[in-house]
Amino acid sequence: MKIILDENLPKALKRYFSANEVTTVQEQGWAGLKSGELIARIDRVYDAFLTADKNLKYQQNLAERQIASVELPTNRLKLLEPMIEQILTEVEKIAPGMYVKISP
Repeated sequence: MKIILDENLPKALKRYFSANEVTTVQEQGWAGLKSGELIARIDRVYDAFLTADKNLKYQQNLAERQIASVELPTNRLKLLEPMIEQILTEVEKIAPGMYVKISP
């Protein structure tokens, strides 16, 4: 599975997805892009987009996209680490176009 982490997430989160091909928005040189342009660039290239942006689902029409989006409850690594198993499980279950919100 090809995963891309939004620029609002810590790069260190990548280590928990070692079984997948994972990159970050910054590594791709797309930091600072507006959500619409970013989603357009990653759609059909990546399988999953992980973000802490709580407004993404309201700002973008994700239903017409192939990329699955996973909303994390925070961008603080120390708070995400206890939820890693839950996050990994949800990422493995997602299908194209799905939107999943992870709750603490």
